[in-house]
Amino acid sequence: MKLFDVYPLYDVTPVSAKGIEVWDKKGEKYWDFYGGHAVISIGHTHPHYVKRIEDQLEKIAFYSNSVQNPVQKELAEKLGKLSGCENYDLFMCNSGAEANENALKMASFHTGRAKVIAFKNSFHGRTSAAVAATDNPKINAPINLQQEVTFLPLNDFEAFEKAIASGDHCAVILEAIQGVGGLDEPTTEFYQFIAQKCKENNVVLIADEVQSGYGRSGKFFGFQHHGIQPDIISIAKGMGNGFPVGGILIHENFKPSYGLLGTTFGGNHLACAASLAVLEVLENENLIANAAELGGYFREKAADVPEIKKVKGKGLMIGLEFDFEVAELRKKLIYDHHMFTGSANNKKLLRFLPALNITSEHIDLFFEALKKALQ
Repeated sequence: MKLFDVYPLYDVTPVSAKGIEVWDKKGEKYWDFYGGHAVISIGHTHPHYVKRIEDQLEKIAFYSNSVQNPVQKELAEKLGKLSGCENYDLFMCNSGAEANENALKMASFHTGRAKVIAFKNSFHGRTSAAVAATDNPKINAPINLQQEVTFLPLNDFEAFEKAIASGDHCAVILEAIQGVGGLDEPTTEFYQFIAQKCKENNVVLIADEVQSGYGRSGKFFGFQHHGIQPDIISIAKGMGNGFPVGGILIHENFKPSYGLLGTTFGGNHLACAASLAVLEVLENENLIANAAELGGYFREKAADVPEIKKVKGKGLMIGLEFDFEVAELRKKLIYDHHMFTGSANNKKLLRFLPALNITSEHIDLFFEALKKALQ
């Protein structure tokens, strides 16, 4: 049997990693400034993370959600306090797509409606409703197109007000900073307008924080830059630092009932241990403040590179826009300078999504290599 060939692969085979350093099978060292799509939030093989998982593995790795799991309760309490979202309840699952799928399902249950408002260039996952709300026809199969989604331009007040006034929609789903789409953002005025209109029209506001959450933007959640309160918040990626875990935070106004949502693997003991380790490191090492500070430093360094036309994003969810497509530049960075970076639907954008415990010296190294690669 061979692997189903759906990924274009760089000719690099990582075998070990620590912090943002990755070694391949030949013993060559690479710098990871992409974190596997913003997943590595506290660095590869962080010692506290490794110990937390090892300790849990020696006790119990998994049992179903039909029994008590104190580690889930510990995680919910810690997450509520650190994020400032103590008036939400936690439902755990396995991925960002599954998180958004459950968020959309909850919205539909809550309102009795089926249509969704999403935004141009959005990415919310590859499962049924989540992929239907993703603005990419190439990954929407005919079976997904049964879902009714209204795609609107970001920051278009008139188009949004007209759409939501129809009374047909159960949810608005929105990334505070678009990830795959290319780091475009709603303005504070637009996000607040959305929140107000959702409240007026009994539409559920879903904040997709799968990529922008967990401190990456310089606040725990990206929506917190805009002073709004969503009804449901979806989380994953940096939540487990590489362990497959996701979840939704559901406002306490939503009442649960047995069987409403469910999962086999979601919230297992190992996933909770990994997630608790991430929160503990974020707190103990003050990494959210570090992301905010280094985001500013990154922008200062970018200002010295004339080829960069625009810097997009917040904190350490940041990108560099050029006036040319960056595919070849990424190849130069990985093969000539041993640095991982990311791409986006915007072919002229280079994404920078490192672990949140990088230093200014790491950013200096990146810009030294970038300048050479641009020559």
